[in-house]
Amino acid sequence: MAGARVLVHVRRAGAGGAAAFGQSVTGVFCPAHTDVALVSCGLERGRFLISDVPFPGSTVTVLKRPPFCPAKLGGDTRGDRGGHAGVVAAVAVLLEAACGHVLLTRRATTLRHFPNVWVPPGGHLEPGEELVAAGLRELAEETGLRLEPGTFSWHLLGLWESLFPPSLSWGPPRCHHIVTYLGLRSAEPRQRLQARLCPSPAEVSAVAWLEPPVLEAIAATEDGAEGPGPGLGSGSSPRELPATVGITELSPDGFRSSRIPTGILLRRAPERGPDLERVSTGTKFALGRWRAGPGPGEERE
Repeated sequence: MAGARVLVHVRRAGAGGAAAFGQSVTGVFCPAHTDVALVSCGLERGRFLISDVPFPGSTVTVLKRPPFCPAKLGGDTRGDRGGHAGVVAAVAVLLEAACGHVLLTRRATTLRHFPNVWVPPGGHLEPGEELVAAGLRELAEETGLRLEPGTFSWHLLGLWESLFPPSLSWGPPRCHHIVTYLGLRSAEPRQRLQARLCPSPAEVSAVAWLEPPVLEAIAATEDGAEGPGPGLGSGSSPRELPATVGITELSPDGFRSSRIPTGILLRRAPERGPDLERVSTGTKFALGRWRAGPGPGEERE
């Protein structure tokens, strides 16, 4: 979306400033050989602040980057900043229906960043917005779903450092975000939510309500790892999953029900292009956090 952006700031040991485009935000808070840190985050004076210590209104959560993050691996990652001076704050929402199914959307093939990739609804945080308000706005803009106050609860899943292209082998970064993933649990059944869906064809080419076994298998297929994927050999193996999953595709004539092989959703990000239809690496991180559930006192109305 066009317009003003909320930029990410970092603070460690009492010092800090605006996060620099192409330089790893996660790396500020973790050793070079790791990709995850425990941080405090929140909005402060019109900026999204990530700190090594709590501050008024902040929440403690996990900040993570993929092992192949261009900002971690170095080289010339300045790329095309697209008019942005730094790292942009974004929000994405995992919407869980009362039955346990979670909504994912397939990004339109015409989008500049991550086309044809499965993600939750989300987008940029706008100035003056709270995180949940931004998530609800993006949900409504992309899917047509509007959730009324009192019909859902939510909790913070974690922060994800996202660059596009996601690998240096595809060229220098053109965008750099910190995505705040929120888990929203609706009191409504999937069928009622599905009936209100009206996706934006400019942003979404398909939607799917995925059941927990499929979601758990997706989360276990970690991008950048080797082997068959943790958890796929025990618990939810591909043989125990349905061969296909149902999706609702957008077409010039409206909606149509379709099915795609479950294996498409279990693909790992390719090391080199072209990219494939798959679930984004950040979404896998968020699903892993969703599986763990909120901690004591974390879920809010």
